[in-house]
Amino acid sequence: MLDFKSILKMATISLRINKMRSMLTSLGIIIGVSAVIIMLAVGSGASKKIASDMESMGSNLLMIRSASAKSGGVRMGMGTKPTLTMKDTQAIEEKARGILAVAPYSSESKQITYGNRNWSTTVGGTTMAYFFIRNYEIQSGRGFIKDDNKNGTKVAIIGQTVSTELFGDVDPIGKTIRVGNIPFKVIGLLKSKGASGMGQDQDDIIFIPITTAQRKVFGTDFPGTVGMITVKAQNDEVITLAQQDINEILKSRHHIGAKQDDDFEIRNLAEMQETIKSATKTMSMLLGAIAGVSLIVGGIGIMNIMLVSVTERTKEIGIRMAIGAKASDIRIQFLIESFLLSMAGGLIGVIIGIGGAHLMHALAGMNIAITLSSILLSLGFSAAIGIGFGYYPAYKASLLNPIDALRYE
Repeated sequence: MLDFKSILKMATISLRINKMRSMLTSLGIIIGVSAVIIMLAVGSGASKKIASDMESMGSNLLMIRSASAKSGGVRMGMGTKPTLTMKDTQAIEEKARGILAVAPYSSESKQITYGNRNWSTTVGGTTMAYFFIRNYEIQSGRGFIKDDNKNGTKVAIIGQTVSTELFGDVDPIGKTIRVGNIPFKVIGLLKSKGASGMGQDQDDIIFIPITTAQRKVFGTDFPGTVGMITVKAQNDEVITLAQQDINEILKSRHHIGAKQDDDFEIRNLAEMQETIKSATKTMSMLLGAIAGVSLIVGGIGIMNIMLVSVTERTKEIGIRMAIGAKASDIRIQFLIESFLLSMAGGLIGVIIGIGGAHLMHALAGMNIAITLSSILLSLGFSAAIGIGFGYYPAYKASLLNPIDALRYE
C-alpha cells in the first residue's frame, strides 16, 4: 500500500494537470460557501441590531396604558381615555412585588423655540425613575430632583437631536427655551441613543417634570391623570408575578368587577422582545439553510465531474493497479482529490463571502456580523460535501478490474 504522502502528491498533480476543470468543479462550492457566509452575516447582523434596539428600550419592562375611548361606537385606540393616575403609580410602587422602578409618563408634540430657531418635538412629562427604566443617561448637567416634581419647576432635559437643532454646537445647559409660550431652563443633556427598532429617533425628545406638564403645559380635564405608567421588574423571572400584582391592584383601585372590561392594558415588553429575537433567529437559520442548498448543488457538481474523471482516467487506473496499487490506494486518491477541490472552493468562498458581506454593508447599509463560527461551519460543511459526494466516484474507481482498465480505449 502506498503511503499517504505519495497518494496526496499524485492527487495534487492530477488536479494541476486539469486546472480549468478543477476550477469549474470548485465553482459550485465557492458560490455555496460565499452565499452561506453572506446570509449568516446578514442574519447575525439583524439579530445584533434588534438586540441593541431592545437594550436601548430597557429590559424587563411593563407598559401600562389607559383604556380606549369610544366615539359613536368607534374605538379610538389605547390611551385615548385617561384612566391612569399618579396615585395608581404610587400604589403600584408600594404594593406590587418584584418591582425595581415605576414612573408615570405623558407626552404631547410641541413647538420648541430658542432665539430665532424652532423645532417640533415630543415633550414627555415624567420623573427621574423613567430615565433609569428606559436606559437614558445624562451626558451633561443634571437630572430631575424631588423638588422639581413637587413644585412643578419649569426645567427641561433635552435629547441630542433637539440640542443640535436649537443650539448647534453651543452648550445648551443653562439656556432658556420656550415650550409653546412657556419658558423652561435646560438643566440636562442626554447621551445619544440613536433610532429605535421602529426607526424612531430616540434623541428627538424633551423631558420635563410630570407635575409641570400636567399643570402648565398639556392641560387636562382630568387632573392627576397620566397617559402611561412604565414599570421595570427586578428580573425576567419575576416579571410575570409583577404583572399579575399590577393587574389586581388596578382592578381594585378602579373598582372593576369580574365580568367588566379592564380600563387599562398591560404590555409585557420582555415577551415581545423574546418573540422578536426568536423570529430573527429562525429567519437567520432559514437564510443559512437556503444558502446551504447551493452547497449541496456544488457537491453534486463535484460528484459528476469526478465520475467523468474516473471514466477518462480508466487506463491510468489500470496501469497503477498493474504495478502494485491497491483498490484502497485508488479510492483514497480520488477521495483526496474531491476533498481538496471542496476545501479550495470553501476557502475561496469564505474570502468572497466576507468581501460580499462588507460590500452589502457599504452599498445597502445593511447590518452584518461575520462570526468565526459561521466561517468554520461553512468550511466544515464544504469538507463534508467533498468527502460525501466524492466517495461514490472513488469507490467506483477502486472497483475497476486492472485487465479491463488497461484494455479501455
